[in-house]
Amino acid sequence: MRAASYKRPVLIAGCVGLLFYLGMFLMNGSQYRERTGRALDSDQATRSFSDLQQSLNNLSKVLRAFERRQDAIQRILEEDRDTQRKVADVLKQAIQEKKEQHHQEVPPQKKKSSQVFPGSPLFKSWGENLSEDEQKEAQVLFEKYGYNVFLSDRLPLDRPLPDTREKGCLTKTYPKDLPTIGVVLIYLNEALSVLKRALRSIIDRTPKNLLKEIIMVDDNSSNENLKGDLDAYVKSLKEENPSLRITRVRHTEQKGLAHARVSGWRAATADVVAILDAHIEVHELWAEPLLTQIKADRTVVVSPVFDRVNFDDLKVIHYLPAAHAFDWALWCMYESFSPDYYKLNDSSLPGKSPSVMGILVADRKFLGEIGVLDEGMKVYGGENVELGIRVWTCGGSIEVVPCSKIAHIERFHKPYLPDLTPAMKRNTLRVAEIWMDEYKHNVNLAWNIPFENHGIDIGDISERKKLRESLNCKPFKWYLENVYPKLDPWDNLLAYGAMRNLDSGLCIDQGPVPGDTPISYDCHYYGPQMTYYRTTGEIYIGGIKSHKYNDNRCLTDRGEKKTVPGLFNCKEAMQKGMGIYWDFTQGKELKNRQTKRCLEIVNRVLLIQQCTGQQWKIQNVIKNS
Repeated sequence: MRAASYKRPVLIAGCVGLLFYLGMFLMNGSQYRERTGRALDSDQATRSFSDLQQSLNNLSKVLRAFERRQDAIQRILEEDRDTQRKVADVLKQAIQEKKEQHHQEVPPQKKKSSQVFPGSPLFKSWGENLSEDEQKEAQVLFEKYGYNVFLSDRLPLDRPLPDTREKGCLTKTYPKDLPTIGVVLIYLNEALSVLKRALRSIIDRTPKNLLKEIIMVDDNSSNENLKGDLDAYVKSLKEENPSLRITRVRHTEQKGLAHARVSGWRAATADVVAILDAHIEVHELWAEPLLTQIKADRTVVVSPVFDRVNFDDLKVIHYLPAAHAFDWALWCMYESFSPDYYKLNDSSLPGKSPSVMGILVADRKFLGEIGVLDEGMKVYGGENVELGIRVWTCGGSIEVVPCSKIAHIERFHKPYLPDLTPAMKRNTLRVAEIWMDEYKHNVNLAWNIPFENHGIDIGDISERKKLRESLNCKPFKWYLENVYPKLDPWDNLLAYGAMRNLDSGLCIDQGPVPGDTPISYDCHYYGPQMTYYRTTGEIYIGGIKSHKYNDNRCLTDRGEKKTVPGLFNCKEAMQKGMGIYWDFTQGKELKNRQTKRCLEIVNRVLLIQQCTGQQWKIQNVIKNS
């Protein structure tokens, strides 16, 4: 396209030149005739022809010169295209060299390692870019501690935490003349970096005029780095904070959580004692809201709201304020506050709670007056519920304070024992015997333990019973009615345990879950076969719920045209018109009140049919119907 644009003006110039010369020739002849007024003679004609010939020769020279210039222009154009190609090639080569240089300067990405522990919970959402050696190191530490120590060792000790307080907390102010606080940290073979981070957060985020002391209670740890290395770190903290008292308490044998917490309380001297786990980080302004509540009422035991720290990636997960509750097996759980709390429409206000999760803050002297914690508890579990019942029935109260936040690592497994169930079962029976009066058998029910002669040693309870009497504590029935009405009293149960058909020797079983069809199965007397019979005639299979707001699963007769029994939520079954009420006497038939049909087993199949006199027996009878 560029060559054509050059040729067009050159050709036009050539034609214009040729016309110019012809015009000049004709003009010369005409002028000559005008001057002489006569025709040309032969000499004149010869001269004129000669002149014309000369003019044509001159014109020919001009045209040849024009052709040479055109050829020169063409060569220039061709050279120009060649030059353009060369420039383009040079640019292309320069770009390629630049790419290669950049590739050399930027290190290649680390090749993704294969997963060494595909079944480990630690690597489900963390550790994608770890080498195989790093994965092995992280897994060994995880198995030992129950959380990600590999990552903890690489995080700053003073890492910032997100502000997860309720909106109403952001503008609150607190009195200046608050009581002093002493922090008790309980630990057993805690990771050193986790323990350091707890200490760092407490010192950095508690006003110096309020934080009087830190008491570190070691329940006979075996980790070497919790000796010399921790000693050196504590020494450096004392040098940085000369006015802060840091006390060490070491047990020469493992005594369990309750005993360790009491050891910390005994060593404390501050007005208020905060008994915390060691795998925590406190938020800014964590202490002031708690101290404000205790300053207003020395008999209130308070708890912060715990944000969860994931055991794998150690990220802080925002938790909303909730009450600390429990079931009849005394396992801890979160629960909503009372309906009256939510009518206030202010989530920054403290809410009443039936118990504590284990972390607690209280007036030090008041805690001593009501018996601190039960040192007869072993290893782990139950001591927090015991404290909750005792505080409420013996003159105090318990509150969860939303404006105080503590980040707490949720371990994947505990360091005390591989299986905490035996210790927990023993401790709950101890709580029931001391505090639950006529409702103590509900704990036996929850654990499927016989009411009498269960063979579990709960230790000496005489001193704790004397404490209850001396404090003039209210009965447990008052606690159920006034503090924890959501807990189902289970006061109308007639029998519980596995229900066996005497004709076939098989037991009722809840069957596949999810599912709505119970089955007959060889008797093994575990959870899926646990049956509960109430005075109302309802029969629950596979367990019984501890709270009134939960619905149990009732054995049902689906209707006259159905021979297969059902297992549905009781309210759902009632709405569908199914028969959920049964008549049963130990060693007799099991008959539906509505349809008058019986539950029987034919060829190992559980059926509902016309009664043939088959007999049933349940493990434990509380009282006869």
